[in-house]
Amino acid sequence: MTHAGGASAAEESVFGRSPAADAALATALRKAVDAQQFADVLDTVPPSTAAATQLYRTQVAPGDAAKIPAAPAIAAAAPIHQTPQLDATVIKLDRSGRPVAAADVLLSPQYPNGKIIPLDKNLTTTQVRWRQWDDATWDNNNAQGTIDIVPGRESAPVDFMSPYPASVLKLMVAFGILRMVDAGELSLDDTYTYTPVGTPSSLCGGARTATSITQLFDEMITVSSNPSTCALIKLMHERGKIDGLNQQFVDLGLPTLRLAGTNPNTGGTWANAVTMSSIDTAKLLLLFNGSPGVLWRTPSGTRVTASVLSASSRTYVLGKLGEQGLNQVLSTTNYCGREYPAQGIPQTTPARWINPADGTVTVGTRSYGQDVRPCNAAAQVTFAHKTGLADTSGNDAGIVKSLPGKPFESYIVSVHSNLGYRYIDPDRPADPAGTYPVQYTEKLALLGAAIHAL
Repeated sequence: MTHAGGASAAEESVFGRSPAADAALATALRKAVDAQQFADVLDTVPPSTAAATQLYRTQVAPGDAAKIPAAPAIAAAAPIHQTPQLDATVIKLDRSGRPVAAADVLLSPQYPNGKIIPLDKNLTTTQVRWRQWDDATWDNNNAQGTIDIVPGRESAPVDFMSPYPASVLKLMVAFGILRMVDAGELSLDDTYTYTPVGTPSSLCGGARTATSITQLFDEMITVSSNPSTCALIKLMHERGKIDGLNQQFVDLGLPTLRLAGTNPNTGGTWANAVTMSSIDTAKLLLLFNGSPGVLWRTPSGTRVTASVLSASSRTYVLGKLGEQGLNQVLSTTNYCGREYPAQGIPQTTPARWINPADGTVTVGTRSYGQDVRPCNAAAQVTFAHKTGLADTSGNDAGIVKSLPGKPFESYIVSVHSNLGYRYIDPDRPADPAGTYPVQYTEKLALLGAAIHAL
């Protein structure tokens, strides 16, 4: 998994990030976050209402269902009562995939204009007391969390409640499954029969047999299938791998990555105990991407390299992330040509989802209704990414790379926020009839475009 001992200059290249490059990127990222004026969004469920009280009694809504607030809620939406919670990380890469600059910026009621979090040579920080997400606490306790994610941070100068990751958690599941494949404990060609114990979960669905682990993995990443993810989580529970996975994240120096509290009987119950900071999400993507030499060192000093996953597993997961169909958060190419939402990262939309007759995109049951071929013709980059959505969760994280013949671009971006489908933009236009709705504030797409411009 990791390597100890002496390192060559190439292996230690991660330590070549200059303080000046980090500072310049961090300053620009903070300005980009601040410029979006996220506090201008509207809340369709203001915390003083009975609807909010009811939401506090329910589990976090897991994601990517076709949900937008009902028309009466949109009409009655009020200005958000405090600055939203947002955690943004950017890692700029060289042509070999090595970090040359990195930045992390937090936005919260305590830091309404953004707070730069310095990252050490291992792409980590001890300056933040990470807290577990809770809707009621965010609404009614000035966004001050009460449950620590990482122990021993009580004296950290920054106290931040980390937004719920929603379907970005599927990156952790992907890592766990591929570790089992690399260990010879599982084959992507294996069939799997999902048999929930007890009452089936509405999130996960009933018993079924998948033709292969590949089928489940593909559906989990490319169309964000919750039932397929439940099946893979239940498989890991059956093999006794969940606790080990969470410990492995700690051992790798990714302590905020926790696939905790899931139900071993169904693979469901994706609640607030599941956590991911943007920096640790970005580092997991850095591992997927791979590069020569040391990616970072763990707190114990152990060197972490791309060999944590085999080359074939890294190629496989990057391929699936590259075919991800929900380009509607930091990138918005599925809505190509519409005035709303704004254009985000100028990626190419994967051909897998495009109707060759008219250029429109359909992802599973989601029909976007726009001809994306003009945006593909103008695209500058690919974006291998995973989105996440819940009522109070709007996230996107991935790897951006320039297309052949385009100016060189290579970076990792990870944005976690509480701006899920509960929050809308002022004067949000109606969606065209029969099309998949816009579920996120377009401010996230504007942030994606601003980050790309950095």
